[in-house]
Amino acid sequence: MKLDERKLRILRTIIDDYVLTATPVGSRTISKRSELGLSSATIRNEMSDLEEMGFLEQPHTSAGRIPSEKAYRFYVDTMLHSANLTAEELSAIKNHFARRMDEAEEVAATTARLLSDITEYTAMFMTPELQKVIVRHIQLVPVVPGRALAVVVTDAGLVRDATVQVPKDCGARELERLSNMLTERVKDKSLPDAVEALRGGLGDSLEVQRRVFSSVADAVGRDLAREESRGVVLGGATNILRHPEYSDDLSKAKSMLSVLETKENLYRILSKATQMEFTVTIGSENELPEMQDSSVVTATYKIGGRPVGSCGVIGSIRMVYARVLTILNLMGKSLSTVLTGIFDPGFDGKDGENPPK
Repeated sequence: MKLDERKLRILRTIIDDYVLTATPVGSRTISKRSELGLSSATIRNEMSDLEEMGFLEQPHTSAGRIPSEKAYRFYVDTMLHSANLTAEELSAIKNHFARRMDEAEEVAATTARLLSDITEYTAMFMTPELQKVIVRHIQLVPVVPGRALAVVVTDAGLVRDATVQVPKDCGARELERLSNMLTERVKDKSLPDAVEALRGGLGDSLEVQRRVFSSVADAVGRDLAREESRGVVLGGATNILRHPEYSDDLSKAKSMLSVLETKENLYRILSKATQMEFTVTIGSENELPEMQDSSVVTATYKIGGRPVGSCGVIGSIRMVYARVLTILNLMGKSLSTVLTGIFDPGFDGKDGENPPK
């Protein structure tokens, strides 16, 4: 049995109505709210066919139908169009990215809040993946005798400013010389490759160089090991309680909140999402059992055209997918422009990733 034009229009009407009301949809409702010009009896027959095909479910014997996960997947893959955002929403996004922001961490925190406010879902933002950023410079700054601050600057901003051990008689001039040597060894390498470069090939180096290089490598290595637990910023975690799927089912709400507290899981979701421009994961498509009553939509952002992170929202399966994807598309492009402009001084804005007008 194929989905002909009439079934497609009925299915779209049911999905749109259920997303809006969270109430099972009956044939009479469809006949009143659509322009189909069909009787309730005809619509009931079509709904029975759609249920048999797995696109509709009937939660109670006397109730109307609700879309199945299969229906939402079909809707997202074949029936989705860009949504129109309000003037206020467009203005909020434009003004947000017009602000001066000098660090990736600041961009992450403020963007997560904005995304949660506009979508009314829980927003998550992954800061640029340390595995993918490129080292530009390492600077050793004297602190006290025997200690220096190792500042690692990458194409994604300031990544590490850890205190490291240096010889007590190391003055500012010697630290500057060591900084130049460190930079020469790691410039234009990824952080994992930079760690390897600092730890290897030091056989002919002086003892002072070996100790300093090893200390900096250990500091960066520890940062990479901690990346999963600190690389995700959340916005509007309690927004899930705005939706009846969670507010009427406290056990489901508790399960979701427990997932949000474990940022390693969210980091893995967002990290995997950077392999694609957009992802839409619906219900049981989610790997985590606690999230199989939810949908996750993500968008990738780039620095200098290179994917380095992603942002997204978590909400009920009854999500306004077209609107969420339109917002994420706009914010992903704006993020790419802002972060590239902050951390790539040579950026001229000609790669097509311009902020909203």
